[in-house]
Amino acid sequence: MKSNIVLIGFMGTGKTAVGLVLSQRLNRPLIEVDETIEKIAGKTIPDIFQDDGEIHFRELEIEAIRTAAKGEKQVIACGGGAVLNTINIERLRLTGVIINLTAAPKIILKRTAKENGSRPLLDVEQPLERIKELSKFRKPFYERAADITINTSKSSIDSAADKIIDRLKKYEGFNL
Repeated sequence: MKSNIVLIGFMGTGKTAVGLVLSQRLNRPLIEVDETIEKIAGKTIPDIFQDDGEIHFRELEIEAIRTAAKGEKQVIACGGGAVLNTINIERLRLTGVIINLTAAPKIILKRTAKENGSRPLLDVEQPLERIKELSKFRKPFYERAADITINTSKSSIDSAADKIIDRLKKYEGFNL
């Protein structure tokens, strides 16, 4: 029986914020994969990208997810690109229900604009175009991985968490 709640989706869709609310409401630890990666590397994600490159970051991500997927009754908030490696999804699927959070590109830009410099993949001249481009490329990966999809564009954090809990109550083979 699966007991982990796994949040995937593009950056700015609410994985960390919604994950925190789910963690508090369900009394489960929140495993924030990007935070884990920063602890393993001893530096921030922008620094990992700058100093070591995206490939090294993805290697650290595989390790962080491998460790997280072994736990039970957790909320796991993955980085936006975690779905790009099928081994990550295979590991997460063994113990968790995978929830894909989505949002419109303009909403994503608005949410991520406050975090200037902390999103290396959006550190470009035309961030909205980059969001659209990356979203289009990643969409099939998110859809293939997802057991449940929730659009957060017009939802508050609490409302998105409510929707997830309601869907999980009906999800066969999940231990809420």
